Amino acid sequence: MAADKMARMKELVELLNRARRAYEQEDQEIMSNYEYDRLYDELQGLEQELNTTLASSPTVNVGYEVLSELPKERHERPMLSLDKTKDVERLKEFLGDQKAMISWKLDGLTIVLTYRGGSLEKAVTRGNGEVGEVITGNARVFKNVPLSIPFQGELVLRGEAVIGYKDFERINEEIEDVDAKYKNPRNLCSGSVRQLNNEITAKRNVRFYAFTLVRADGVDFHNSRLFQMDWLTEQGFDVVEHHPVTRETIDGEVKWFAEHISENDVPSDGLVLVYDDITYGESLGTTAKFPRDSFAFKWADEIRETTLLEIEWSPSRTGLINPVAIFEPVELEGTTVSRASVHNISIMEELELGVGDTIQVYKANMIIPQIAENLTRSGVKDIPKVCPVCGGPTKIRMENETKTLYCTNPRCQAKHVKAFALFASRDAMNIEGLSEATLEKFIMNGFIKDFTDIFHLERYEDEIKNMEGFGEKSYQNLQASIRNARVTTLPRLVYSLGIPNIGISNARMICQALGNDPERVMNATEEELDEIQGVGEVIAKTFAEYFADEEHRDIFRRLLDEVEIPEEETPAGGQNLAGINFVITGSVEHFANRGEVKEEIEKRGGKVTGSVTSKTNYLINNDVNSTSSKNRKARELGIPIISEEEFMKMLG
Repeated sequence: MAADKMARMKELVELLNRARRAYEQEDQEIMSNYEYDRLYDELQGLEQELNTTLASSPTVNVGYEVLSELPKERHERPMLSLDKTKDVERLKEFLGDQKAMISWKLDGLTIVLTYRGGSLEKAVTRGNGEVGEVITGNARVFKNVPLSIPFQGELVLRGEAVIGYKDFERINEEIEDVDAKYKNPRNLCSGSVRQLNNEITAKRNVRFYAFTLVRADGVDFHNSRLFQMDWLTEQGFDVVEHHPVTRETIDGEVKWFAEHISENDVPSDGLVLVYDDITYGESLGTTAKFPRDSFAFKWADEIRETTLLEIEWSPSRTGLINPVAIFEPVELEGTTVSRASVHNISIMEELELGVGDTIQVYKANMIIPQIAENLTRSGVKDIPKVCPVCGGPTKIRMENETKTLYCTNPRCQAKHVKAFALFASRDAMNIEGLSEATLEKFIMNGFIKDFTDIFHLERYEDEIKNMEGFGEKSYQNLQASIRNARVTTLPRLVYSLGIPNIGISNARMICQALGNDPERVMNATEEELDEIQGVGEVIAKTFAEYFADEEHRDIFRRLLDEVEIPEEETPAGGQNLAGINFVITGSVEHFANRGEVKEEIEKRGGKVTGSVTSKTNYLINNDVNSTSSKNRKARELGIPIISEEEFMKMLG
C-alpha cells in the first residue's frame, strides 16, 4: 500500500510540474485550475502521510528557471510563495489576536522595483524566486509606474504587473504582432512585460500595483504594513486595494471582496493576509517555501451540475480548432452561463467528455467558466474530420505533450481574420461595426468567405440580428456603414487588399502614378512600378506578384463591381506640400479624424510620420500650448507647432 502511494506521489509530482511548466513557460493549459488544485491537495496529503517530500515537488519548489534572452539577476532575498487555504476558519486561526492587512491577490507577473536618488533604477521579475529577469526598460513604459519619486534614499518594493480585462479584450482584437488570441490576461501580461522591444510593452497598457515594501532606508513606518501602503501612495504608487482586518471582521471582509470581484477590472485569483505588525511578522521567519507572516485565501468554487449538450469546434486564425462545451444553462456567481472552453483534445480525454454527460461547472477566479468534473464519462467521440468553416481536412497534432486539432487548409477563412479586419479598417473601406471579434463570428457562421461577401450580409439578416451583441439597431448601423463604403477611392480599395508592403501612402502613390486607372493598376509590371518615385524594388516586386495571381485578379475585379470610385479631383494647390514632413497629434475639429488630415497632406505630395525628429517641418496640434511630449520635442528642435486652422490656410 505504501509503495502504491509513493508511486502515486511521484506520478502527481511529474503531472503537476508538466502542467505548471506548460502554463508558465509555454502559455499552454493542459489541465484546468480546478484539476490542478485538486491534484496539488492530493499530493500534499500524500507527502504528509508518508512524511516524504521529493526534491522536485511543486510543494517545495517555487518556480522554473527563466528562459528568455533578458539579463538575469539574483534577488537580494528569495521571493517565496504563500501558503493557501479555502477555509475562512484557517484564516481566523492564522490571525489570532493580531491585526492584519487583507488585499486582492492579483493575477499577473510579480515585479521588484528599486529606486535610488528618487529615480527608478531597476526592475526585475520574480522569475524562479531566486533569479529574475531585468526588465527595467519595459517597466519605464508601464502606464502608472512613477519614474521619479520624492523619497531620495534607496527604496525596494514588490508589486504585480497586470493587464485589465477590458484592455485584454481590446488587445486580443486589435494587436498585430501575435497570430493567436491569448487565453487570459496573465499570459498576455507575462508576454508583454518580458518583451525585448519595450515599444510593444508600451502599447499593452500594463499597470503596476505595489503590495509589499521591502526596504526604505531611514523611514519610520511605525511598525505597520498599513502605514507603509499609505506612504507608498504618497510617493506616487498605485497600491493594491487593501483593508485592515482582525479575527472578528474577517468574515465580513472576505464577503466584501467576493461581492466586488465581478466588477473588478484587475484580474485576481484570491486574497492575501499579512500581519500589520512588521516586527512580529519578521520574527516568525519562513518555512522552506512560505513566509510565516502572510497567508493566501482562494474562494471555495461554486459548483453546479448540468448536462453537456454539444461540443462546438471553434477555428482560430492560427488554424487551431478549439473545443467549446455547450451545456444546459446554470446560475454561477450571479450570472447565467452555458458554455466553457475546454482548450484542447487532451483535456477532453482527461475528462472523458461526451455529449449527454452530466458535468460539474464552476467559474475560475469567479470569472471564467470551466468544467470541474465529468460525472458520467461517456468518452470522447466525433472529433471533426473537416474544418467547420472551410470544409478542409483537419489533423490532430501533439504539441508540448498536448493533443490539439488543426485545420490544414492554408486558405481557410478563419486563418485570415486579420485580412478581413484590414479590409474593413478606417484607412481601407472604413466599415464601422466590423471588429475582429464580429468578423470571427461571421466567418465561423459561414456568412463571409471572401471580401465581396461583406457587401451582401443582408442574406443573413435574421441570423445576425439574433447573434449575441447584435440587434435591430446595430444591424442597421452596420448596413449603413457598408452602403457608405461602396463609394470609395482606388487607393483605399488597393490598400484594403492587404498586399505585402503596401500601406495607404504607397497605394496612393502608385494609383496616382498610374492615372487612378484600375486596369493599369492590375496590369502594372515590376519595371513600370520601379520607375515610380518612392517605390523601390521590394514594393514593385510584391505588388506585381500579387496581381499575377489569378485569384487575386478575380477578387479585385469583383470588388470593382461592388463599389463606385468617383473621379478624384486634383487639389487646388496641386503638389504644394511636396517635400514637407508633418506630424499630427491631438484631436481634430474640421476633419473626421487624423487619418483624413494625413490623406489631404499626402494628396498634395507631403509626408506624415509618427514622431517628431529633426526632419519634421511642422507639428499639427490644436492645443498649441500643450506640454505633451511631442510639443516639448518640437520646441526643443525649433519646429513650428501649428493649429488645424493654420494648416488649412496652408492648403489654400
